[in-house]
Amino acid sequence: MSNHGKFHWNELMTWDAGKAKAFYGETLGWTFDDVAMPQGFTYTIAKAGGEMAGGIMQMNEQQHQGLPEHWFSYIETDDIDARCAKVEAAGGSVINGPFDVETVGRFAIVRDANGAMIGWITPEQR
Repeated sequence: MSNHGKFHWNELMTWDAGKAKAFYGETLGWTFDDVAMPQGFTYTIAKAGGEMAGGIMQMNEQQHQGLPEHWFSYIETDDIDARCAKVEAAGGSVINGPFDVETVGRFAIVRDANGAMIGWITPEQR
């Protein structure tokens, strides 16, 4: 079943992952699994009732300078390369990607025609 066009994942981009985990753990009862990423950082999977609820990513000055903490969403696409090829003609721009994240899928960061940023993903087939 295709989930094309539906929200797929949300992640918190934060300057203090430990503080965020403490907050969401205390207020929502989330538990967390830290995953060492091949790029040299730790990605946190937040869980509600044992099921994945979202992710937490520690921002760094090199890549995220000047950005406020925020929740970032990803919309699932059926073919990210084909969809990204349509972005510019529709008045948007592809900011980053498409790129692969091993065992997860193919991603792109897109700016829509109004300037809003959104992530797109074509998940890896399971």
